Amino acid sequence: MLRVNIRGLATSARLLRGQNLTEKIVQRYAVNLPAGKQVFSGDYVSIKPAHCMSHDNSWPVATKFMGLGATKVKDNRQIVCTLDHDVQNKSEKNLEKYRNIEQFAKEQGIDFYPAGRGIGHQIMIEEGYAFPLNLTVASDSHSNTYGGVGSLGTPIVRTDAASIWATGQTWWQIPPVAKVELQGKLPAGVTGKDIIVALCGAFNKDEVLNHAIEFVGDGIEHLSIDYRLTIANMTTEWGALSGLFPVDARLLDWYRSERLAKLGSGHPRVNDKTVSALEKNPVQSDSDAVYAKHLVVDLSSLTPYISGPNSVKISNSLADLVEQDIPINKAYLVSCTNSRLSDIQAAADVIRGHKVAPGVEFYVAAASSNVQKDAEAAGAWKTILEAGAKPLPAGCGPCIGLGTGLLKDGEVGISATNRNFKGRMGSKDALAYLASPEVVAASAVLGRIGGPQELEGKSVLSTREIIKTIEETKVSEDAATGGAVEVLEGFPKVIEGELILCDADNINTDGIYPGKYTYQDDIPREKMAEVCMENYDAEFNGKTKAGDIIISGYNFGTGSSREQAATAILARGMKLVVAGSFGNIFSRNSINNALLTLEIPDLINNLRAKYAGSDELTVRTGWILKWDVTTATVEVKDSEGNVVLKQKVGELGTNLQDIIVKGGLEGWVRSELKAGA
Repeated sequence: MLRVNIRGLATSARLLRGQNLTEKIVQRYAVNLPAGKQVFSGDYVSIKPAHCMSHDNSWPVATKFMGLGATKVKDNRQIVCTLDHDVQNKSEKNLEKYRNIEQFAKEQGIDFYPAGRGIGHQIMIEEGYAFPLNLTVASDSHSNTYGGVGSLGTPIVRTDAASIWATGQTWWQIPPVAKVELQGKLPAGVTGKDIIVALCGAFNKDEVLNHAIEFVGDGIEHLSIDYRLTIANMTTEWGALSGLFPVDARLLDWYRSERLAKLGSGHPRVNDKTVSALEKNPVQSDSDAVYAKHLVVDLSSLTPYISGPNSVKISNSLADLVEQDIPINKAYLVSCTNSRLSDIQAAADVIRGHKVAPGVEFYVAAASSNVQKDAEAAGAWKTILEAGAKPLPAGCGPCIGLGTGLLKDGEVGISATNRNFKGRMGSKDALAYLASPEVVAASAVLGRIGGPQELEGKSVLSTREIIKTIEETKVSEDAATGGAVEVLEGFPKVIEGELILCDADNINTDGIYPGKYTYQDDIPREKMAEVCMENYDAEFNGKTKAGDIIISGYNFGTGSSREQAATAILARGMKLVVAGSFGNIFSRNSINNALLTLEIPDLINNLRAKYAGSDELTVRTGWILKWDVTTATVEVKDSEGNVVLKQKVGELGTNLQDIIVKGGLEGWVRSELKAGA
């Protein structure tokens, strides 16, 4: 049975409520806050993360770092470099890049893990960089994984990484936080992968897009740490910026019985002292913490689920796909999602005594060299290889379309990875499905999508509808009553302009700045202004002027990571973009280049209602938006001067203002380096 309940919930005053776990961790790692300042969702803060990881992109980060005039990393204990993405590539060009990264790390005293050691995210967990209640970032989207051990992990872009290398810090806007409650207990044969695949399919309308997620509920105590890591990892595909599990008794026992036993007493990050500190100083959300949304799922209602084809938003029950009798060509047990020891053991238990079906290629790679050694010692690795699987080195590979075993035209693959976007794992004319290690192993033997029960002559679990609910929190206009925000000299106290409606969702970066100009480095600013938004609307240039404010729909700036999507808008003389929501990379590139953004869903909804039926792509609305930075309040008046919207927004602190005043993050870093020199 499907139960959906959406209702508005008024929140208490900003300074009279507690913090959720996400806000508490950010509070710990925020720097240069005013005395007594508490941080909440929506606030812009400067953060000094515990650790920052980069992988094969370490050399592009290093070149940007050096291009900023930096010569020495601020804190070499903060930085971690791993080589994991293209480890099968033995070309001289790639090997030279790897040598450059290793040499740079050696010169700077940075912790470095060479190709073959494993996937960076797994290393961050194994080696205790991502540790409960710390904030750890990475220049990779799957840094969400760290939330499986109670570490707030979130992705950054290369400019952010270069800033952290040079100054120890970057910025973050604390996102809205969604509470995802897992109730009950999983039925036999249902795994952690099934939970996140089910969530992606059941809540597939961007309910958690650009949210931080906190998992709660009585169902968590039954979930292994590996299950939690898998779920946190794929909150990325669900659209979230982080996926955080609590620091509970099961996690503490895992550190005591599993990690300390492997690492010994002398490890610099995971040792008796650090684990004891967690036990003695528990941290959890306050009882009066506020969440933007509350999603509930009854785990007992789940069966094995499979994503696809070619979309994580499509979730099918295993039973339904078995009935469709879908032959497969390739199967994969690889990636940072499901290649830990328990995953390999689970696959081995399924495949033991069987052989990979004729015509099927089954690829296996451990998440790290340590995992592979453990799997070999346990006999699981041998079992899988004896069944006919093909081993790959510990690292990434087919998951990101690199190396051996990619899908060819017309092929069907089933994988225990996290992404099955069209063309992601090879040909755009192939079909890719995502499933648990058990289902992947069984499918490799059966030669079609199927479950492990079938190898024992049993039928798969029957389809059941997911029991779920959702509550959305509405913040009243007078709910947030913080004190006055200090404004730096050179930063405007008020930002004001006419709203220009670009009524579309998912306007991508190519629509904002045409791709044909992206790799031309000599495009003058005037030309950038002229072609801004031309792939969205050829009339945009003639209808807009400097000082206007773009107002658009949801997921504005999705697509590629080109920074010119932000700088073209700035070249047009526009300092602010408002949308229902933004693509995360666009948001970061905007602030990094001194373009301000605001998410105000009610505003775009109001304008859509007013201009319903209009065939204009770009509309001058006559509505004036006024953002009072000192009170963190936005007021919008229509063409007749009537107030149509007034609400609080995140506080724009002096740290973020300083970045904008200095022309963006790179300008701020140069200023800091100059001041330090």
